[in-house]
Amino acid sequence: MVKKPRGLFEGKPTRVALFYSMHYAIRAEKLAMEKGLRVKLIPIPRHLSSDCGVCLQHLASESERLREILESAGVEYDRFEDL
Repeated sequence: MVKKPRGLFEGKPTRVALFYSMHYAIRAEKLAMEKGLRVKLIPIPRHLSSDCGVCLQHLASESERLREILESAGVEYDRFEDL
């Protein structure tokens, strides 16, 4: 029997960070990856916003660290939401 890989987040709870622009989302992804966080840009779930755009999915347990990274780099974000 072959086991399927569990993916980037290994089935753990995730959250998303929503941004005011695509520029901030891409910058956030780069900064988070440089700091060793597991992140992924995904389309914004429709139940969170009807806007076209992307958000940054990350482990819920790393939300505070991500928030600190963004604030120290001056990357503006709208909010964090559970998935």
